[in-house]
Amino acid sequence: MDLQQSFQQSNNVNRKHKSSVFSTLFSTPEVLREVYSAIEGIEVPKDAVIDINTLSEAIYMCQINDVSFTIDDRVVVLIEHQSTINENVPVRLLMYIGRVYEKILSNDKLYQKKLIKIPTPEFIILYNGKEAYPDHKELRLSDAFKDIKGLKDVLPLELTVHVYNIKHGCNTEILEKSETLNSYSIFMSKIWEYNQYLSLDESMRKAIKYCIDNNILTDFLRKHGSEVINMLFDEISMEELGDIRYREGHEDGVERGREQTRKEDIKRFIDLLDQGLSTDEIKQYLTQTTNN
Repeated sequence: MDLQQSFQQSNNVNRKHKSSVFSTLFSTPEVLREVYSAIEGIEVPKDAVIDINTLSEAIYMCQINDVSFTIDDRVVVLIEHQSTINENVPVRLLMYIGRVYEKILSNDKLYQKKLIKIPTPEFIILYNGKEAYPDHKELRLSDAFKDIKGLKDVLPLELTVHVYNIKHGCNTEILEKSETLNSYSIFMSKIWEYNQYLSLDESMRKAIKYCIDNNILTDFLRKHGSEVINMLFDEISMEELGDIRYREGHEDGVERGREQTRKEDIKRFIDLLDQGLSTDEIKQYLTQTTNN
């Protein structure tokens, strides 16, 4: 079967959302309490109620938030892991938090006269990619606003995302306080280390073996070994593909239709993966279709 035939057949594939490695690993209240305490430099009380409310079907721009949870119904936290920083994440999280509030708030209360109190939102990105990145950086929704000088002095809306670099060797104070986060950091760093001279698939397999041999995420990796490879392959490939296509569109001056093209390309890439094609074969096919 050639790539063109594979693509045509893949259009008929109904691919359901797969969980991310991060959301699978950080899927219990105990682990989220540990991670949040490490990031914020506080101690979340053991009796504090952690309620996970991740919207598994909330998709925007083919991206799905990794973890959403509330603490004592006072704070609602959205956490994502990214191997490639997306500067548009504040816009996407703005849309996502609306869906979260829609889920946790009673619709009847929204129309009552008395003010209702809602959990305070907090937005966190954990970066662990190949490129250099600051230990901490803030991404603001207002950076995306069009220039309104002369029309308005005060911004009516703001959303701040805190990005933390958890690549091994960065933010050591945070990683030392969370064994799970530190182990995940080592695992991802090993993937990028091996990926300098091995394929992505081989790098992930070698990283899994290294971690198991060194008692790092041993139980998790033994239980989810092949699933971890599939999930990570999808996550990393989608992020890298989106970044590649964006640069190509920018260089060619293609602004109109870029968003729709990106969605179609990501779906095409994932469908071809599901057909069993290698990354090199898919990249070759996408390069040919772009040039044509």
